[in-house]
Amino acid sequence: MQAVKMYATGTCPYCIRAKQVLRSKGVNEIEEIRVDLDPQARVKMMEITGRRTVPQIFIGDTHVGGHDDLVELDQRGGLDPLLAGQA
Repeated sequence: MQAVKMYATGTCPYCIRAKQVLRSKGVNEIEEIRVDLDPQARVKMMEITGRRTVPQIFIGDTHVGGHDDLVELDQRGGLDPLLAGQA
């Protein structure tokens, strides 16, 4: 299983939903970077992704995007192979 990293805030409903989707796929560990607690982390997130909103999800070295991007990837059948390192 690929490592999963998520830039998030503590109260973001889309972050919570994204974690639920990932957990339903067997992801037990998510490196969560709280941008509401660390303003420099938000700056770094924006530099890396070009986006301001959370969540921003990385699976391995692949930037998936936000919650909607994650769900769309799953609906296209691309999430399981990416998590397995086959994409």
